[in-house]
Amino acid sequence: MAESSTGFSRRTFLTGAGATGALTAVGLAVGVSGCTREHGKPANSGSVGGDGSVVAFRGAHQAGIDTPAQDRLAFAAFDVVTKSRAELSSMLQAWTAAAEAMAEGKQVPGGASNPAAPPADTGEALGLPASSLTVTVGYGPGLFDDRFGLAGRRPAALQELPALPGDALRPDRSGGDLCIQACANDPQVAFHAVRNLARLGRGTVVMRWSQLGFGRTSSTGSSQATPRNLMGFKDGTRNIKSDETDALDANVWVGSNTDQPWMTGGSYLVARRIRMRIESWDRDFLADQENVFGRFKSSGAPLTGTHEFDTPNFEQADGDKPVIPDDAHIRLASPEQNGGVRILRRGYSYTDGIDAATGELDAGLFFIAFQNDPRTHFVALQRKLGMHDALNEYISHTGSALFACPPGLKAGETWAGQLFG
Repeated sequence: MAESSTGFSRRTFLTGAGATGALTAVGLAVGVSGCTREHGKPANSGSVGGDGSVVAFRGAHQAGIDTPAQDRLAFAAFDVVTKSRAELSSMLQAWTAAAEAMAEGKQVPGGASNPAAPPADTGEALGLPASSLTVTVGYGPGLFDDRFGLAGRRPAALQELPALPGDALRPDRSGGDLCIQACANDPQVAFHAVRNLARLGRGTVVMRWSQLGFGRTSSTGSSQATPRNLMGFKDGTRNIKSDETDALDANVWVGSNTDQPWMTGGSYLVARRIRMRIESWDRDFLADQENVFGRFKSSGAPLTGTHEFDTPNFEQADGDKPVIPDDAHIRLASPEQNGGVRILRRGYSYTDGIDAATGELDAGLFFIAFQNDPRTHFVALQRKLGMHDALNEYISHTGSALFACPPGLKAGETWAGQLFG
C-alpha cells in the first residue's frame, strides 16, 4: 500500500478524516434472471426470459443455492417458541406447501375465501408473476437441543461459529433456530414469501431478525455478468458456478461421508452482515482502493492482468514488492492461498438508513456463503481475512449466523418429514 513519509497510509489518514454527506435516493432496478430446474439435474443457468420464470421447488438440492442468483433478497431468522414437536412439525408441513405454491407464482393454499376468517394469502403478490422465486430453509444449531428430540440428528459440522477477528456482532442480528432465504427478481415477491411463512408460523416461531437485500453481489451462473458491490468493485468473479459440478461436490454439497445421512446433498449457509464505512472509502485514492482488492476498479481485472477473468499472478513483482499486495483481499481469499478451498457466495447489498450516532449511511454487504464444512471453509478463510485483509479498515461484521440447509425434497416429501425422519 502507498505510504506517506510519516509511515501512515493515505487510507489510514482518510479514515480518520471527518465525513459528511447526505443520504441520496438509491435506485433499486429490478433485474431479470430466470431459470428452470428438473428434479435431480443441475440448474439451467441460461435466461428463460421475463419475470414469469419459475424455478422448480423440488429437486436433488434446494433451489436458491446453485441456481442463478436473483436480484432481490428477503432473509429472516426465527426462534422456535413452542415446546411441542407436533406443532413444529405441522408448521414445517405448512411451510412446504406454501413455499412450493409461491415458487410457482400461486397463492398460499388454504381453501376458498371465507369473509368471516383471515385470507389464506396476504395478497400483496396477487397479479405478480413468480419472478424466479426460490425459498430455501435452514436449521440453526439451537434447534438440535433437547426440546424436540433432534439432538441425535445434529450434524457434527453444525457448531456455533467461533469468535473471529474483527467481530463486532450484535445479538439482535445474529443466530436463530431456523432461517428462510427468499430470492426473486421482484422485491415484493421475495417479501411476500417471508411474510406469509412468518404468518403461518405465528405461535410456533417468532422472527429473531431479518434483512432485505438488493443487487446481487455474485454470479452463480456462467451466463450472468459479474455485479459490483457498494464499493464499486466487481464482486465474486471467481465464485463457483452452477456448471462446475466437481467444485460443487468438493466444496458445497454434503457428501455421503457425513455423520448424518439425512444431510447428504445439503449444504451449510453462513450469513454475515458486513457494514461498509462508505464515507471513508469514497475519500480514498483510486490506487489505494485497487490495492485493497487487488483488482482494477473499472475492468475488474487482477492487477497482474488485463481482463476480469484473467487468473491472478501472485508471484509477479514490481521491484521488491508484489504487484498484488500481500494484504490484498483477492490474494488472501484465493483458493491458491487456501489449499484449494472455495465457497459458493450468494450475497446482496443492503442499506438500512442512517446511523443516528454518526449520521453516516448504514449500508454494506449481506454476505451469504454455502459450503459443505463451515470449519474448513468459512471459519478458516475468515480467520485469515480478519487478521490480515486490507479491507478491514473499511468494514465491520455486525451480524452472524450458521444454518444447515438439507437437500432438496422429492415428490411428496415435506420439510417436516425430512427433518424428523
